[in-house]
Amino acid sequence: MSAKEQLKVVPGAALRGTLRVPGDKSISHRSLIFNGVAHGQARVSGLLGALDVQATRRCMTQLGVQIEAQGQDILVTGRGGKLQEPDDVLDCGNSGTSIRLLTGLLAGQDLYAVLTGDVHLRKRPMARVTVPLSTLGARFDGRDGGRLAPLSVRGGPLHLGKLTSKVASAQVKTSLMLASLGAEGLLDYREPSLSRDHSERLFKAMGAELEMDGIGGLKLAGGQGLQAVDIQVPGDISSAAFFLVAASITPGSELVLKGVGLNPTRDGVLHALWAMGADIEVLDKWVSGGEEIGDLRVRHAALQGTEIGGDLIPRLVDEVPVLAVAAAFAQGETRFTDCAELRVKESDRLAATAAGLSALGVQVQELPDGLVVQGGAMSGGEVNSFGDHRIAMAFCVAACAAAGPILVRDTANVATSFPEFSELLERARA
Repeated sequence: MSAKEQLKVVPGAALRGTLRVPGDKSISHRSLIFNGVAHGQARVSGLLGALDVQATRRCMTQLGVQIEAQGQDILVTGRGGKLQEPDDVLDCGNSGTSIRLLTGLLAGQDLYAVLTGDVHLRKRPMARVTVPLSTLGARFDGRDGGRLAPLSVRGGPLHLGKLTSKVASAQVKTSLMLASLGAEGLLDYREPSLSRDHSERLFKAMGAELEMDGIGGLKLAGGQGLQAVDIQVPGDISSAAFFLVAASITPGSELVLKGVGLNPTRDGVLHALWAMGADIEVLDKWVSGGEEIGDLRVRHAALQGTEIGGDLIPRLVDEVPVLAVAAAFAQGETRFTDCAELRVKESDRLAATAAGLSALGVQVQELPDGLVVQGGAMSGGEVNSFGDHRIAMAFCVAACAAAGPILVRDTANVATSFPEFSELLERARA
């Protein structure tokens, strides 16, 4: 295994200073896709340069969208609602967001396309988007009856209606919203609780009319055109979470994170850490492009066990692995529930997190939909990330306060979401 496929972190150094985390991944994907199908041209600043977003950019280019760099910014020239049929397979790499959002977008277009991804993505379920889209008239074919990629899409006119999802998923919701652009009728969509609402905010900023009830209901008329809009991508709170936990568990730490996205459908990690007794302060707050942004200061604190579940989970589902690391250093028991969604991510994140904690001497119980973590201390050792970027980064963070060094294996996929992670972690600990 090459040095690029493993990371070793030695404990002992406090995290101090000021950092700026990379651009929000969810908003980066949407800034390219939404502007790519819109009317006009938009400038995108702060776009995340990670592999997942590069996959979306590559696919949109294959669909005829002109995307060019201008200094540190990106100019996107939209196709005015009509995409070009690709002459090759659209490779989404490791990005579940790319393949699920593009599936919805392409379903309503008059074209044929095939979507695929890497070995991890091809194992991830597509039925959560293909089944509801099929009820609107979309046509798919692929492995396991269209439930797995590679997936072919035969786009065409769709007819919107009433749909109810069993899971709160921004990917499912956004896929249907994008499909509505090439559809007639009214999309009346309901999810069990409100998932992240970046898409709704951006649709409104781009001139679309929609109704939201704030608890998971959405109504959106089909056939609306989007107008391209400039976007300043805020720092990704999912990336900031690793540093919030690292500073919280490492004695002597005081860190300021600049320009982090504080969208209330994404800020669950802050509320979970506050419930554990973390010392995190919002120093400043402003709004750009409909998104709340702020500077965060975090200091080391004595954490306490708590319960994390229910409606909070959709607001922090990606942060459960690193929160489980925080729980390992807290006093008492922390119980995570309602997290079954994590079993179908880049890895089975519940199993991967439990295995890593156990390997480092932490007492952990794996539940069908969560984890029970007994806090107190953590030894050094070796952990397998199972090729999952968030598992890899969570255990690098754990090493900051562990009793000994931690070697994390199979870490190449960190580049899919946060290629600067190791550099920023070492800078903060210098």
